[in-house]
Amino acid sequence: MASYELLCLENPLLDIQAQGDDALLQKYGLKPNDAILAEEKHLGIYADLLSRNAQLLPGGAAQNTARGAQYLLPPSSVMFIGCVGKDESAEKLAAGNRAAGLEYCYRYDEQAATGRCGVVITGHNRSMCTDLAAANCYKLEHLKENWSLVERSKALFVGGYHLTVSVDSIMALCEEAATKNKPFILSLSAPFIPQFFKEPLDKTAPYWDYVVGNETEAQSYADSHDLNTHSIPEIATHLANLPKKNTQRKRVAIITQGTDPTVIAVQGESGVKTFPVHKIGKDEIVDTTGAGDAFAGGFFAGVAKGESLERCVDMGQWLAALSLRELGPAYPMPKKTFTPSS
Repeated sequence: MASYELLCLENPLLDIQAQGDDALLQKYGLKPNDAILAEEKHLGIYADLLSRNAQLLPGGAAQNTARGAQYLLPPSSVMFIGCVGKDESAEKLAAGNRAAGLEYCYRYDEQAATGRCGVVITGHNRSMCTDLAAANCYKLEHLKENWSLVERSKALFVGGYHLTVSVDSIMALCEEAATKNKPFILSLSAPFIPQFFKEPLDKTAPYWDYVVGNETEAQSYADSHDLNTHSIPEIATHLANLPKKNTQRKRVAIITQGTDPTVIAVQGESGVKTFPVHKIGKDEIVDTTGAGDAFAGGFFAGVAKGESLERCVDMGQWLAALSLRELGPAYPMPKKTFTPSS
């Protein structure tokens, strides 16, 4: 039976993405560059975006990351798991995965529609408003029914958004990773995760072999944990040195900062490592949506291949730069071949 370099669990979503303006952001109380879960007052945004000639694209942070890792690995190397509805949107997601060579195992919910993420683009900013719908219906039973996929996977990645859905499923993957010495990876995903889902986040923390996030997510973690600092090197060092279950691996904390250098701290090592990003011209940037997901995809493809930390960062930044030149969380086709920066 096939084995997988990486298994990713989170929320499959259909992105509804369109150009917006300050008036649209104000109408729904959104910030120019943020990610929130939709409440009743936000549900009109999807029709508003569709009226603006929205693009419909496969999305969901970990599904984007899975496609990114698959871009750099041999076909059928990555497995994605999540929950969708029995509808046309789910078919669009499945078609996008097949086109990318990504394996997937969806739970199909009988009642709920496939989740959607409204993406309001203003300049180089994007504000994401997510209606989880069926993605919120993922069950541990589905994971157990397909446990052989987990057993056949060499590394396990969970997007932090799933902490709002099925903590039991995440913990099952945590225990598998710790017991069998597989890398367990968690993405902080959005500032509201450490702010409002602190308890389930902390429950997973001892199992992190890698934790990845951007500077606003890291600072939200610092605030929610009373670290009394917004220094990215200090936060990264704190994350790297939290108590750890699997002592056979040093934890690696990775914090991206947009166009500023990526900061990495390694458990038990003094100081942090910084890596300048791959520069691209402002006129080359088409869309920043999913750039962080792309970085994670490239980085953890490197981890799967056993590359050095420096090479993993290089792969992540290379893929993120490619993604910035595409509309939505996408990668250029035909595939480009990774070339090291040094």
